[in-house]
Order: sequence, then structure tokens, then C-alpha cells
Amino acid sequence: MEFPANLKPDEASPEWMNKADNAWQLTAATLVGIQSIPGLVIIYGSMVKKKWAVNSAFMAFYAFAAVMVCWVGWGYRMSFGEKAVFFLGKPAVALDEKYLLGQAFLGLFPTATMVFFQGVFAGLTLILIAGGLLGRMNFRAWILFVPLWLTLSYTVTAFSIWCPDGWLSKLGVIDYSGGYVIHLSSGVAGFTAAYWVGPRTDKDRESFPPNNIILMLAGAGLLWMGWTGFNGGDPYVASVDASLAVLNTHVCASTSLITWVILDTFFIGKPSVIGSVQGMITGLVCITPAAGIHSFTKMTPLFI
Repeated sequence: MEFPANLKPDEASPEWMNKADNAWQLTAATLVGIQSIPGLVIIYGSMVKKKWAVNSAFMAFYAFAAVMVCWVGWGYRMSFGEKAVFFLGKPAVALDEKYLLGQAFLGLFPTATMVFFQGVFAGLTLILIAGGLLGRMNFRAWILFVPLWLTLSYTVTAFSIWCPDGWLSKLGVIDYSGGYVIHLSSGVAGFTAAYWVGPRTDKDRESFPPNNIILMLAGAGLLWMGWTGFNGGDPYVASVDASLAVLNTHVCASTSLITWVILDTFFIGKPSVIGSVQGMITGLVCITPAAGIHSFTKMTPLFI
């Protein structure tokens, strides 16, 4: 096997690195990325009216790319780097070779893997905000909103809760895989942005059918299966905790989907495809903050 001239064999596979953990972390990160590209791109493009389909899908597509550039430019170090103030890290570029090839702050894998893993989470968060603005927001405004919100909001919550130097982390606050950092923050941001942007027209609000239900289900399926990496990657190790988190994730999503179908049948007289997707997503979001929480609290590994 040949190695690059500037990289020795022992540097390419240092003793501290666990190859299985690194492989799993990269796989988990890719699964999370698939939730956005193409998962939410497909969902957004198919769940809205046809006239909004391309714009809605493009909002998600752009957001993922913009976040990744901003993430390596300054976002990652503001979220997980050297502390500037108690709630935020110092902005710095995360593309230095020595920095990326060193050991991550958690886990037996390189910082480059951690940058990618956390980057796809950040990208997904911005795309979730877009869900509250479909058919409402001008795309040029969205272009500016994405880097600004990432810089001024996401980095603050990520550093405060997930970074070992964050003030909430030091107080013992636990967010296993994004219940606060991702779902709560994106939900509040989407709700607030939708309020300021304003409602859709009365004509559009009267009837809002999806333009392609089959594609919507395909996108929802990608989102669901991608959650294996979303929750399974957060122990930062290929371990029993990862297995527990994955199983809890899918059991909760399945239970929530079935419950929603039953409620639809009881209250509106028939099952609803859109309702089943809503139920599935509700279950996934619900389990995320505690999917593998026993790894922190030493609780009995039962469904949480």
C-alpha cells in the first residue's frame, strides 16, 4: 500500500485511533447527511404545492452546502473550539492539516471525522427551519439567513450544551443527540421566522395538498433510516450504547406512526398518509434527546 509523500504509515493510522469507531462515525455522519440530501430535499419538494416545489427543495439543497462552508470556515471552532466566553468558542478555520489529523475532543478518531459528523447535524438544523418557511420566504433572504443563524444561534447552543467547556454542559445538562441543540432550537427559530415573514395567502391556506405523495413517502423513508446514524453515532464509539440508541429510535418511531394512524382512524374516520409521516417524525424527534441516555446516567438499558 502506498502512502502520500507527506503522510507516513503511522500518521495515517495512529495508535490512538480505533478503525472500527472511525468507520462507524463516518458511516453515521453520511446517514445523517442523507437525511438532508436527498431526504428533506425530496420531502420539501413533494409535500408542498407544485408551484413551490423547486423553490422548497432548493432551499434545503442550498442550506446544506452553505452550512458546510461556514462550518469549516468558523462554525465548528465556535461550537467546539477554544472558549471565547462561557457560551461560545473562538471563531477559527477548521481546515488546518495538523488540527484535522489529531484526535477529536471525544472519541478515538480524527478531528476531521468529528468536523464532518457535527457539520451534517448543523446542516440538518437549518433545513428543519426551512420547513416552517416553505412558500413564504424569498430565496434571496434565505441565502443571508442561513449563515447568520448558524453563526449567531446554532454555535451558541452547540457550545453551551455539547462542548465540554460549555456552561450548560458543566452544569450537567444532557442532550443525547439534539433534542435541544437541533430540534428545539430549529422549532423555535422556524416558528419565530414564520411569524415575522407572515402567513401564506388565504387562497393558499384553504387548500394545501402535497404535489407527490409517493415521493413524500420516499423522502420520509430516507429521513427515518438516516436516523440510525443520527442517534447511533452520538456515543462516538461503535458500542452497545449505539446499538441501544438505534433500536430505541426505530421502536419509538414505529410506535408513534401506528398510534397516529389509530388516532386518525378514530377522529377523522380513516388513516392518513400525511398523518403517518407526521407520527413517524414525531416519534423520531421524541426519542432523540434520550435514545441512549443510560450511557451517561447508568440507567437500566430499557426503552426510555
